[in-house]
Amino acid sequence: MTRPTPETLAHSARRARTVTEPAGDADHTTPPRAAAPATPAVRPSGPVPVSGAGSLVRSLEALGVDVVFGIPGGAILPAYDPLYDSSVRHILVRHEQGAGHAATGYAQATGRVGVCIATSGPGATNLVTPIADAYMDSVPIVAITGQVARPMIGTDAFQEADIQGITLPITKHNFLVQNAEEIPQVLAEAFHLAATGRPGPVLVDIPKDVLQAATTFSWPPTLDLPGYRPTLHPHGKQIREAARLMSGARRPVLYVGGGVLKAGATESLRQLAELTGIPVVTTLMALGAFPDSHRQHLGMPGMHGTVAAVYGLQKADLIVALGARFDDRVTGKLDSFAPDATVVHADIDPAEIGKNRHADVPIVGDAKHVIDELIAAVTTEQKAGRRTDLHDWWHQLDDLRERYPLGYDEPADGTLSPQYVIKRLGEIVGPDAIYVAGVGQHQMWASQFISYEKPGTWLNSGGLGTMGYAVPAAMGAKAGRPDTVVWAVDGDGCFQMTNQELATCALEGIPVKIAVINNGNLGMVRQWQTLFYEGRYSNTELGTHKHRIPDFVKLAEALGCVGLRCENAEDVDKTIEAAMAITDAPVVIDFTVGKDAMVWPMVAAGTSNDEIMFARGVRPTFDEDDI
Repeated sequence: MTRPTPETLAHSARRARTVTEPAGDADHTTPPRAAAPATPAVRPSGPVPVSGAGSLVRSLEALGVDVVFGIPGGAILPAYDPLYDSSVRHILVRHEQGAGHAATGYAQATGRVGVCIATSGPGATNLVTPIADAYMDSVPIVAITGQVARPMIGTDAFQEADIQGITLPITKHNFLVQNAEEIPQVLAEAFHLAATGRPGPVLVDIPKDVLQAATTFSWPPTLDLPGYRPTLHPHGKQIREAARLMSGARRPVLYVGGGVLKAGATESLRQLAELTGIPVVTTLMALGAFPDSHRQHLGMPGMHGTVAAVYGLQKADLIVALGARFDDRVTGKLDSFAPDATVVHADIDPAEIGKNRHADVPIVGDAKHVIDELIAAVTTEQKAGRRTDLHDWWHQLDDLRERYPLGYDEPADGTLSPQYVIKRLGEIVGPDAIYVAGVGQHQMWASQFISYEKPGTWLNSGGLGTMGYAVPAAMGAKAGRPDTVVWAVDGDGCFQMTNQELATCALEGIPVKIAVINNGNLGMVRQWQTLFYEGRYSNTELGTHKHRIPDFVKLAEALGCVGLRCENAEDVDKTIEAAMAITDAPVVIDFTVGKDAMVWPMVAAGTSNDEIMFARGVRPTFDEDDI
C-alpha cells in the first residue's frame, strides 16, 4: 500500500484550505440550527458596474456563502471568471450529481444553504436526482445552472434543456432569470425560500447572455415574495387541545420526524418528553433528535424499526406527530395503521397535515415554537392536577423491548458479519462523529447499530432512497464541518455510483472516511429476492467478491486515498483504528462481509405493521388483551 504524499494531495483550487481532524474529540452538543433567512453578510453597497456573472458572484459573497460545488461548462462559464477571484471556495467535483449531493450533505451538517453549480443541458439534468433527493428530505439547497442565450431558448440549441420545467415538481421554487438586473434579488429570494418555512431546493437558471450582460450590483435587494408567509407560531387553541389529550391519554407516543431537527428543537423535545413521560419514536430522518440511550426512546418505527416502536405506534391511543409526515415506510398499510389512535399532527407545511392520515388536532407551525408552547400548556394541565398514569403502558413497552431487542446472528459460514462491523464502528468512533449512509441494507444497519446521541450526526437519503448519496454527501458534510470526523457507511453497489468524488476529496484536502460494506451484491434487492422471489437472484451479484472487480483497495489508491481491507472479525477494531489515525487523506475500508445477512425486524411493503417479523419465520407475540 502506498500512502499519498502531501504533494500528490495538493489542492486544485487556488485558495482551497487543508482540512484535518482535530487532535481530540470536539464538542458538538449544539446542533446546527435550520438555516436562517438570507441576510446581508456585507455592508450595504451602492451600484457598482459589473457583468451579470460578477453580480452573481457578488450576491453569493453577500449571502455569506463560503463554499460551492460545481463543474464549469459553456453556458455557465462566464460565472467562473469572477469566481476565480472570489472569497467563495469552489470545489471542482467529478460529476454534477456529486455536486448536488455534496450541497445536500453540507446543508444537513451545517444547517446552512448548500450551493451547487452546473452548466446547461446535461450538466443541469445531472442535478435532477440530487434536487429530487433534497426535495423529499426538505434540505435547503440552491442549484445554479447556466442556460443557453435567451434568443436560443426553445430552438433545441446545443446543450439546451428546459431545466426549469424539468424540476418544477421537485423544487420548492425555481427561477429563469430574464435580465442581469434581477440577479441579486433572485439570489436573495432563492436563499430565503430554500431556508425558511419547510426547507427545500430552489433552482436558479441563468442564460449565458444574461451572465455576459453589463449591469450594476448593489446590496441588499428588496425581496418580492407576495403570499409567501410560513406560519411559525401555532394556534393557541390547538396547543391547549393537544395538551389536554396528552394529559389524559393512556397509551400516548411522540412520533418525531426530521422537522424537529430542522427547527433546532431537540432540547425542547427532550424537555417535553421528560415532562410528560411519554415514549418517543424517531424516524429515519430524525435519528439523533432524541438520544438513543434515553430511557424513553423506543427506537425507530417503520419497515425496519424496533418491535417496541412499531407496536407502540400501532397500539397507541394518542399519536403526537412532530415534524413527521406519516410516510408509507412508517405506517405500512395505511388503513391498518394505529386504528385506535387520536392524532395530533404538527408540521410547518400545512399540505402535510391530513395528507396521509386524518389529523384530529391539526397544528401548523415551526416545531420549536410548537414544542415550547406544548411544554407550557402541559405544565398548566399538570398544575391543575391533570396527569395521566403511564405505568401500565411502560410495563407493556418494556416487556417488548426486553423480549425483542435489536440483534443479529453470526453468519453460519464464518464470514464477517456486517452488523458487527457497523456496531464496532459506532462504538470506536463515538457519538461526536457524523455518519453518512447510502441506501440499502447498510443504511438500515447503520440506523440500528450505531447509537445517535446528538443532533446533526446522521445523514442519509430517506425519502428518495438515492444510491450514490453517501460519498459526495460525506464530502459536503466534511467541507462544512472540517473539525468533525465524518464517516460514510456505504454499500458496494452505492459506492460504485459516485466514488469518483474521492478524487475530489483527495485533491481538495477533505479527509473523509468510507466504510464499504462489501457483500458482493445489491444487498436489499437480494434480501427481497430471498424472501419474496424464492431465492431467484436475478441480476443482483456485483462481482466484487467472486472476481474482486473492482478491487476497492486498488481503486481507493488510484483515487488518491488510503485503501484498507478487512475480512475477519479479529481485524475489525484495528482496521477502524488505523483509519482513524490517518488525518491527511481520505480512507476507504473494504469490509468484505457475508452475502446472506438480512435486515430485521421487517414489515414487508404493503402489509400491516401488525405483521412485523422479528426475524425470518419469527413473528412477535403480543397480548391484545393487555392493550
